[in-house]
Amino acid sequence: MSEQLVTIGKSSRRSFLRTCAGCAAWLAGGCAGAAAAASSALLPKEKARVRLVFVHPDPKIEGWPYQGYDYASRKKMLLGRLERGCPEVELQPVTMTWVEEAEKMLAADEGQGIDGYAVYILGIPSNASRAIAMSGRPAVLIDDLYGGTGSFLGHYPAARKAGKPVTGVSSTRIEDVCEAINTFGVIRKMRASKILVVTPRDMQKNIEAIRSNLGPEIVNVPADELNAAWKAADRKAAEEQAQAWIRRADRVVEPKPAEIRNSAAMYLGMASLLEQHKAQAIAVDCLELFYKHKMFAYPCLGFFQLNNDGLIGACEADLTSASTMLMLRYLTGRASYISDPVIDTAKNQIIYAHCVAPSKVYGPEGRECAYEIRDHSEDRKGAAIRSLLPLNETLSTMEFVSYAKTVVFHLSRAVDNLDEDRACRTKLVAEARDARRLMEGWDYGWHRVTVYGDWKTQVQHAAALLGWKFVEEG
Repeated sequence: MSEQLVTIGKSSRRSFLRTCAGCAAWLAGGCAGAAAAASSALLPKEKARVRLVFVHPDPKIEGWPYQGYDYASRKKMLLGRLERGCPEVELQPVTMTWVEEAEKMLAADEGQGIDGYAVYILGIPSNASRAIAMSGRPAVLIDDLYGGTGSFLGHYPAARKAGKPVTGVSSTRIEDVCEAINTFGVIRKMRASKILVVTPRDMQKNIEAIRSNLGPEIVNVPADELNAAWKAADRKAAEEQAQAWIRRADRVVEPKPAEIRNSAAMYLGMASLLEQHKAQAIAVDCLELFYKHKMFAYPCLGFFQLNNDGLIGACEADLTSASTMLMLRYLTGRASYISDPVIDTAKNQIIYAHCVAPSKVYGPEGRECAYEIRDHSEDRKGAAIRSLLPLNETLSTMEFVSYAKTVVFHLSRAVDNLDEDRACRTKLVAEARDARRLMEGWDYGWHRVTVYGDWKTQVQHAAALLGWKFVEEG
C-alpha cells in the first residue's frame, strides 16, 4: 500500500506525513502517547491452530502435475515458506489423498481446538479436499497451479454455493496464500479480545450477536466508573499530553488549553480502564452522556490518541463499528475511523465525516498526517479533532454487522479534506464508483468504518471463514 506524501491547503501548513524522529519530548509512552507502550501488551498473543492438509496421490499414479512428481520436496518447500509467512498461526501438517482419510481426521479433530484447515491441493487424482470443504469447518482451499486444479475448481465453488465457511486461493504468489491463512489468526485474536462499552442504553441484543458471531467479550462499564477514572487521572501527565497534542497540531481553533487538558485527563482515564480490564477497545456513548451532563469531557481527543496508539476508541457506543475497527486493527495493522458518510451525487463523491479520526492512518509506527484541534461540531463545546488525511489513495470502508452476519463494503479514492463548518469536523472526500448506487443501496445504519488501502480480498477471506455474507455497496 502506498504511503504517499501529500500537501493539503496552504504551503505554510505542516501537512506532510511526519515520522516520529524528534518526538523525544513526548510522554514516557513514546511519540504515540501514554498508552502506546501498554497497547502491545494488551493485544492478544495466542496463535491460531490450523491443520495444513497436503492433498495428492501416490507419485506413481498418472495425473497432474505428472507421474513421478517429487511431492516430498514440494511440501517441504511450501511448509517453510508458509511458516515464515504465517508467524501468528501454528501450522500442523498432514498428508492425505481420499475423502475417507479426511473424514477420519475431521472426526478426530472434533473438540480439539483446531481453528480451521488450510487445504493445499498438490495433485490429482485426489478428493480429500471435498470432505473438508463440505464439512462446515472453516477452510482455505489452495490450488497448487498445474497440480490440484481439477479438484480445486470442482470442490471450492461447490462449497461456496452450499454456503460453507470456505475461501479459496488460486495464485502463483505465496503471499496470497499466507494472506488467506493469516485470517485464522485474526479471527482467533477477535475471540480473545475484550471491548468496554460505556452507555446507559440497553444494547444486550447487539452485544450477544457480536459475542456469538464475531467473538469478543463485551463488558458494560458504568459512566460513574469512567468519570472516576477521569477524576483520578494524573493532572501533570494530562498537562504533558495536552501540550504534546497542541505542539503537533497545525492549529488550535476554539478550545482553550484547559479544555484540552480536560480531554487529556479523559484519555488517561480511558487508557487506565483498558489496562484495568485487559481490554483492547472502548466505546463510549459520548453524545448521550455529555448532553445529559453524565460525562464532563468529550472523549474525542482520547479516541484519536488510542487509535494512534494501536488500540480502539469508538464514538457513540457504536459496538458494531468498534468491533469492525478491532477486526481491521488485527487484519491490517492500521488505524481506522468511524464516520457519518454524506453522499454528493453531483460530484460522484462520498464524504466521511466525524469529529475524530486518527493522524497515524498507517499504524502506530507509521508516519503522521496533520490535524487541527477544534470544538465538537454539534454543540460547539469541548475539544475534537479535524484530521487532514492523505489524498490520492484507495480507501476501504465497511461494517462487520454481527446481527446480520454480513459485511458491507465499498472502495473509494481520497481526493480532498473538505473545510466546511457544517456537521462534523473531519471531512475526508472520496470519489465513489457510483454515488447514486451507493446511496440507493445504503443499509445497516448510517455509520461506516474507513481504513487506508485496498483490503477487499482480505475482508472477503474473513467474511467467508466466519460464514458471513459479503455485500459490495455501490
